[in-house]
Amino acid sequence: METTYKLEAKNINIWYGEFQAIKNINLGVREKEIVALIGPSGCGKSTFLRNINRMNDYIEGYKSAGDILMDGKSIYRKEVSVEQLRKQIGMVFQKPNPFPKSIYENVAFGLKIQGIKDKNFIDQRVEEALVQADLWREVKDELKKSALALSGGQQQRLCIARTLAVKPHVVLMDEPTSALDPISTGKIEDLLVDLKKEFTILIVTHNMQQAARISDKTAFFYMGELIEYDNTKKLFTKPNNETTERYITGRFG
Repeated sequence: METTYKLEAKNINIWYGEFQAIKNINLGVREKEIVALIGPSGCGKSTFLRNINRMNDYIEGYKSAGDILMDGKSIYRKEVSVEQLRKQIGMVFQKPNPFPKSIYENVAFGLKIQGIKDKNFIDQRVEEALVQADLWREVKDELKKSALALSGGQQQRLCIARTLAVKPHVVLMDEPTSALDPISTGKIEDLLVDLKKEFTILIVTHNMQQAARISDKTAFFYMGELIEYDNTKKLFTKPNNETTERYITGRFG
């Protein structure tokens, strides 16, 4: 029986000018699964991740070949608007990047730019997204306060709430805990495991323990190639590839 994927990369190649950053990557992600992308710096993890919601489109010299399918349909179809695509495939970045607005306005932002004006609906979605991001209890009496007054960990959970408010199908995360302390990191890891009940998540991480703790599958990238992709437990205990084994045992990277 053929596997149905929520997201599938087929023969993805990416160049920046003459430099080929990604070489012939094939990878399928099932619905409500967490996939971790690991590998040394500069190996193409973030480039690959950003291709999934077309964030590389604006980089000078960028070109790509191959296809990315969501629910079996190409994200490069002529009728796909990038804005609409990014509503369905949300992104959380390495450093928390809240807008210099109130907590409420940060979460409501995506809904308002979609032209939604129903205040009750927006209030409800803001609350739901903050609950999903495990931030509601901490901020529910301070929604008018500036988002910039929150701690780093709270700001990152706010950015996650902002992404979730528009109800994406897929959430991409580019090292979302690398700028955070261990307690905040732990909260976000717990949160991701909980969010998997509703969302499909791809996370780039340098932290192999994090990949082992939270992901269902792990993809090991090296020098622009996908070296190995397997169930996380198997990849970390019995990798098929010697390069994978050398990386996960800390012999390079």
